[in-house]
Amino acid sequence: MARYKNREKNLLITSSLLENGNFEEGPKVSNLKKRQIIGKYSLPKWKIHGIVEYVSSGRQPGGFYFAIPRGAQAARLGNEASISQYVKVKPGAIYSLTFAVTRTCAQDEKLRVPVPGFSTELPIQTLLSSDGGDTYAWAVKATSDVVKVTFHNPGIQEDPTCGPLLDAIAIKEMLPLRYTKGTLVKNGDFETGPHVFKNFSTGVLLLPKRTDIYSSLPGWIVESLKPVKYIDSKHFSVPQGLAAIELVGGRETAIAQIIRTVPNKFYFLSFAFGDARNGCHGSMTIEAFGARKTIKVSFTSTGIGGSKTAILKFQALSNRTRITFYSPNYHTKLHDYGHICGPVLDDVKVFPIK
Repeated sequence: MARYKNREKNLLITSSLLENGNFEEGPKVSNLKKRQIIGKYSLPKWKIHGIVEYVSSGRQPGGFYFAIPRGAQAARLGNEASISQYVKVKPGAIYSLTFAVTRTCAQDEKLRVPVPGFSTELPIQTLLSSDGGDTYAWAVKATSDVVKVTFHNPGIQEDPTCGPLLDAIAIKEMLPLRYTKGTLVKNGDFETGPHVFKNFSTGVLLLPKRTDIYSSLPGWIVESLKPVKYIDSKHFSVPQGLAAIELVGGRETAIAQIIRTVPNKFYFLSFAFGDARNGCHGSMTIEAFGARKTIKVSFTSTGIGGSKTAILKFQALSNRTRITFYSPNYHTKLHDYGHICGPVLDDVKVFPIK
């Protein structure tokens, strides 16, 4: 009965935390054995399975230190443990889940996220951000009016409590895109994207197409081995508007879009590029492709922001043309070699030459 009562309670807002998605509402003291939660419904709004710990930010027994920058509390998934929640959605609509996760032990750790009809598994032993764990976005298509969202640790470690630390979880409905006047590119300013946490952000990692069938960045394809990072103007420097893309994976990261064109007609591809004002430094390069033409633009970053604009002229070969962007180099912060970063891309436009 408790399961169905939860189903009725979970009312969806277009973009918001899941109920108790930041885990600030904790179990009763009587349902805690040290940090372990006792009872499958003891974590408010969530159903738990296996060893799930309710942890606070800061130094822990045994010498661990848990960074929980988006709040004071988090849920830690031990061996084969999971937490789940029923969420009310619109059948056929596409939703993006944003979740902050970090590993807590030295062992290889993974996080599996199954939703009815879809599943993804993230290897999280390598962190791209060193100041509070990584944030990921993953998009799914709702198959019914209520879906069960689960976060599962599939690993088995010597220490049964070892596993991913979930800091915050949110959901956002991805509304259909429309063309913007003056450009053939959809969402070229990257204003439509996943939920971004307001109080703290290391950017949101967008998964490659082989993992994310429905993109959390509508209109775009992450066609690479590594994710790209969605950054917002509140926490980073972006060339224009509210959001941009940081190419953090070097030549293993590429982002593309297929646009409608007229064969043999000439077009201009323009875009802004710069740095995110996040301490990323060095000589940065973005390479852009349109049909058979390419342009390589470089700039020297001192990690304090700033942007430039580039233009590529190309001739369409068919009624569909792929435009692609990638960074051929790898970068880290000047004073933190564990924090991977890269050049910023924004304001992408394609228009015909009259």
